[in-house]
Amino acid sequence: MAGGEAHRVTMEVRGDGIAVIAFSSPPVNALHIPALTELKRMHRESMERDDVKAVVLTGAGSKFCSGLDMSLVQDIQRTGDDSVLAEISHDLIDQVEDGKKPSVAAIQGYALGAGLELSMGCCARVATPGAKLGLPELTLGFSPGLGGTQRLPRLVGVSKAAQMLLTSKPVMSEEGKSLGLIDAIASPEELLEVACDLALDIVESRRPRLSSLSRTDKLGSTEQAMEILEGFRQGAKETAHTMPEKLACLDVIGEGITSGGRSGVLKEMEVFRELVLSTAAKALVHVSCAQRATSQVRGVTDAGLKPRPIGKVGVIGAGLMGSGITTALILSNIHVVLKELNSEYLQRGIKKIEANLQALVTKGKLDENGVKKALSFLRGVSDYSEFKDVDLVIEAVIEDLSLKQSIFEEIDKVCPPHCILASGTSGIDLNKIGERTSSQDRIVGAHFFSPAHIMPLLEIVRTEKTSTQVLLDLMTIGKAIKKVPLIVGNCTGFAVNRTFSPYFQGPFLLADLGVDIFRIDRVVCSFGLSMGPYLLHDVTGYGLAIAFAKEMAATFPDRTFQSALHGLMLQHGRQGKSNGKGYYIFEKGSKPKPDYTVQPIVEESRRITNLVENPISISDQEIVEMIFFPVVNEGCRIIEEGVIARASELDVASVLGFNFPSRLGGIMFWADTIGAKYIYTSLKKWSALYGPFFRPSRFLEERAMKGIPLGAPVEA
Repeated sequence: MAGGEAHRVTMEVRGDGIAVIAFSSPPVNALHIPALTELKRMHRESMERDDVKAVVLTGAGSKFCSGLDMSLVQDIQRTGDDSVLAEISHDLIDQVEDGKKPSVAAIQGYALGAGLELSMGCCARVATPGAKLGLPELTLGFSPGLGGTQRLPRLVGVSKAAQMLLTSKPVMSEEGKSLGLIDAIASPEELLEVACDLALDIVESRRPRLSSLSRTDKLGSTEQAMEILEGFRQGAKETAHTMPEKLACLDVIGEGITSGGRSGVLKEMEVFRELVLSTAAKALVHVSCAQRATSQVRGVTDAGLKPRPIGKVGVIGAGLMGSGITTALILSNIHVVLKELNSEYLQRGIKKIEANLQALVTKGKLDENGVKKALSFLRGVSDYSEFKDVDLVIEAVIEDLSLKQSIFEEIDKVCPPHCILASGTSGIDLNKIGERTSSQDRIVGAHFFSPAHIMPLLEIVRTEKTSTQVLLDLMTIGKAIKKVPLIVGNCTGFAVNRTFSPYFQGPFLLADLGVDIFRIDRVVCSFGLSMGPYLLHDVTGYGLAIAFAKEMAATFPDRTFQSALHGLMLQHGRQGKSNGKGYYIFEKGSKPKPDYTVQPIVEESRRITNLVENPISISDQEIVEMIFFPVVNEGCRIIEEGVIARASELDVASVLGFNFPSRLGGIMFWADTIGAKYIYTSLKKWSALYGPFFRPSRFLEERAMKGIPLGAPVEA
């Protein structure tokens, strides 16, 4: 949430002497300095009032607290000064824990991060069923800073606390009660009453008043506790080069065990200050805030419109994408009519959907009842008779313009007048797809990323004629199926695929310059992607890559590099994973292995392209730069053309749609950590050596010359 949103703290003293202090900081009850200051003042007042026996702290509405406000964290990162936060928040929690009158937390919905830390300062906690309790700070690159690393082990034990901290996974209130984190569970209607009764029990000595930081009964012996931490430390060492915060967090827990809770809190503050100012933490916080900002779209979410209910969706095409989209919809209890050409294709698609659901069961994310429930929302058909009352249609057939045009012409006649007509195309011009329809304002792109039921990004592609209502409705259903919806402009490849189109060209240009393809994959994986470009092409298939390359070459002939390598691979009977033989060898039950017998084919491609006489010598850093600087360059064009509203949206899209490392903050944030001038100079040099693929864009050149960050707003 933005730091400037309204906050309110109220105190009501009941007849039984319990002061109920409720804080409201919409939309997620995040804590920022004004809220913390007011909480501290009001709690101190309750300690001084003669008519107050005890305090119950609670969050207004259906939430306790989501943690520190991210804009406050960004302020600390910008200024390097966390003194105000440290002073106010530690004083508040110490005041709550050591005050002359007991405080009890009444938790609804969730208590996360600083919210859980505040509640652990209380001498008891009551929560509603299913409330989430956790310390997710490590996902943002820093450790808890308000005593969480000290109080959590004293409440739930060292092993469980370390697990919760390192995984950043919350526990539900039911598990929290069995662990000792929660003292009682009460329905939302009875929560306050139970918390007040518990506070009175403590006041009247019917139950002991416990200070979390002073407890040692859950720690075990120092030797046992340190042995447990050492076990976790061994696991954390494997990722220490990219996630040093895990080891730092374990060190802080250890300090508290060996030197006491107060000493641990001081060490925790030092480590928090160091980690929160790290490049990784700045990047991760940036992505988190940028993702939240995508839900507010000027001219759409502020247009005074209400989203229309979408009760029934038609999906056309039951292939990989259509089955994934259908899976995402039925998992969110949305009725789907899935259409295929014939019963054979339809049954194949339904089997894929069932397999998707079973995979979630295997991962423990769904049970068999959940599978049955999801499938009850699915109906398969082979004609359009069931489309007469759908609210949304998503076309998910192959990337063939004439086929898509005929489908849209037909559904325009069959579907009701309010129905949204969406194409799942990954890059074909929507104006062409919908040019034969009578309702241009209903045409929109719904570009999912494969696998559609897992990948979190949904590109919503607007044409100049797409209505605001349609955009709002699609954003709403996107959120309902747990996607991050991002509204982008209509162009070849849209935002993500177009920005990253150089990623599917650069590695092949490097191969034609004589760089080893398996080294390229290793370097890209070391950079932070889950797989290198050659293995990725093996997995996704060369046909798709060849078709996309043709599309980009037709649209941007002045800067597209076309390699012969994919075509040669197909000529030599290599199809990648689909026939077990590509750049890698695929054998059942084992990881893909580099196939060095592919080298003559790579050499053949080099001879055809004839870029250089002898293979070039290049460092790992240069490999990264020659692959990703052209991506930054294309991102600059996307920003300049207004395909996206701001650079931070491209950061979110690159992380969620392309798996660009979130620890680097997204493609444009990463570029700004390097500097536009260095990127521009490098591209200009390579452009002179190897051709127009590397030619710097006007936007990049301008920002490099003026010293303006690439992420800075574009002047209107």
